[in-house]
Amino acid sequence: MLMNNETDVLICGAGPTGLTLALVLAQRGVSFRIIEKMEAPFHGSRGKGLQPRTLEIFEDLGILETIMATGAPYPPQREYQDDGSWRDSPTSEQRLPTPSEPYLTPWMVPQFLTEAAMRTRLGELGHQVEFGCELIGLEPQEQGVNARITGKCGEQVLRARYAVAADGGRSFVRNLLQIDFPGNTLGVRAVVADVSLQGLSRDVWHRFSGGSQERQIALCPLAGTDLFQLQAALAGDEEPDLSAEGLTSMVLERTGRADIPVVAVHWASAFQMHARLAQRYRVGRVSLAGDAAHVHPPTGGQGLNTSVQDAYNLAWKLAAVLAGADETLLDTYEEERRPIAESMLGLSTRLLEEAKRGEMRRGREVQQLDLGYPGSSLALETSVREHGPRAGDRAPDAPVATLPGTPLRLFDLFRGTHWTLIGFHVPLLHSLEAKGMQVHLFGPGGNLVDCDGHFHDAYGLQRGEWMLVRPDGYIGAIVASDHLESLKDYLQRVGVSLRGVDLVAPRKSGFD
Repeated sequence: MLMNNETDVLICGAGPTGLTLALVLAQRGVSFRIIEKMEAPFHGSRGKGLQPRTLEIFEDLGILETIMATGAPYPPQREYQDDGSWRDSPTSEQRLPTPSEPYLTPWMVPQFLTEAAMRTRLGELGHQVEFGCELIGLEPQEQGVNARITGKCGEQVLRARYAVAADGGRSFVRNLLQIDFPGNTLGVRAVVADVSLQGLSRDVWHRFSGGSQERQIALCPLAGTDLFQLQAALAGDEEPDLSAEGLTSMVLERTGRADIPVVAVHWASAFQMHARLAQRYRVGRVSLAGDAAHVHPPTGGQGLNTSVQDAYNLAWKLAAVLAGADETLLDTYEEERRPIAESMLGLSTRLLEEAKRGEMRRGREVQQLDLGYPGSSLALETSVREHGPRAGDRAPDAPVATLPGTPLRLFDLFRGTHWTLIGFHVPLLHSLEAKGMQVHLFGPGGNLVDCDGHFHDAYGLQRGEWMLVRPDGYIGAIVASDHLESLKDYLQRVGVSLRGVDLVAPRKSGFD
C-alpha cells in the first residue's frame, strides 16, 4: 500500500463531468488525479446531443473543432404511420447563428466520441485518466480528504485537498456521505442500444409510433459512425433480449417490417427512468457534480449538457480557492447550479410526457443559452438596467476589432482562465493590471472598436459602466464608474490579485 500520495483535487469518475473538471483544472495548472473504476472508456452513445451552450464551453476548452468535425446536425425526424405513409419534420427549432449566439443548432456526437475528444485534449495538457482504479473509501477531514483506491493502480491511500464525485447516478460517494437523493421513479423503462442494421436510410431519424408508448421505437443514425441508436420504451416488467436477434424481433414487432435486421449490437442498456435531485451538493471538501447530483429522463438532451456545465462552474471555483480565494466561494456552486438542475428535471419530465403522446418538439428552452445565475451572490449590479443582459446572465458573443482594425470576437477575449473587465466610454484609471484579469476598453483611450454596434446591441452598456465577465463566461458584475470600490471588493472575494492596482478614477479625466 502506497502512503503519502497527495494531490489538490481527486476526481472520481471519467465521464463528461469528470473530464470537464479535469480539463479546466489542467488549464489552470492545478494538480489532480482523475480515476475511473471501469477498465476501459465507455463505448456507448447514451448522451448524443450537445446543446449550443455546451458548444460554447467546448470552444473555450479547445475541443470544439474536433467535436464539429466528428458530429453533424440532427437529421429531420420521419414519423411513420400504420398505413406505411410518413411525415418528415425538423427535430429541433431551426435558427441561424447571430453575432451574439454563434451556435443555435444542437450538434449530434455520440458520447463515446465526445469523451474521446476530451481525453485527447487532456493528454495534450499532460494528463490522463486512470482506468481500473476504484474508490473504496473516503474520509473527509477539516483540511482535505483521505481516499482509498484500488485496482490497476494498486491499493493506495490518497490525500487530496478536495474531492469531486462525478461517479454517476448510483454515486458511491453520495451514498457514503449519506446525502439524501429525493425524487420519483417515473414508471417508465426503456432500452437504448447502438446497433448495426440494414434497410434504413441515414438521412432521417426514423420513428415508428405504433399508437401506444410501449409500441414506439426510434432508430437514429449516429453521426460520426455507421451505427444507429435504437430507443424503445418497455412495457411493465418486460425484460428485453438485447442480442442482435432479440432486437431484430423487437424492430419487427413494432414496425411491422422484416427488412430491418439488426446485424450487431455494439452497446445496449435497459434502464428505469427517475427524476431525483441531491439534497445538497457539498459536504466539507467533497462536492457532487453531474449525475451524482441529479438524474432525470433523457428527453430533451439535457443530461450530459447539464453535467458539463456543473463541472465548468465548479472547476474554476476550486482553482480559485486553491490559489487563495476564500473557501466560501465554493458555496456559490450549489447556490447557482442546484436551481438549474431542479428546473431541468421539470423540463425533462414535461418533455417525457409529450414524448409519450408523440408530441415532443425541442425549442429554445433545451438549448441552455438562457440559463444563468441572476440571483447569485456573485451577481453584482450598481445601476438599474432596462436593456441587455443582467449580472449573472450568460455573456453574449459579439464581433469587435482592435484599433488597427484586426477583427476579433468577444469569445476570443474571454477564452482562457482569466476574468475579463470591459469598460464602455469610462474614465481612464491610473492602473488596470491585475493577476488573473484582462482589461479592455471601448471609447477614447481604449483598445477595442464596436463593429457595427454589435457590442452595444448585445450588452446595452451605458457610458461610464464597467462589466466584469467570469472565467466561465457569465457576467459577474456591471458597475458604474462611481462604484468601483464595490468592484474592488468583489474581485478580492473571488481571488483576483489587486496588488499594485488603483481602481480610483481621477475626476473628469479622459471621460467622453
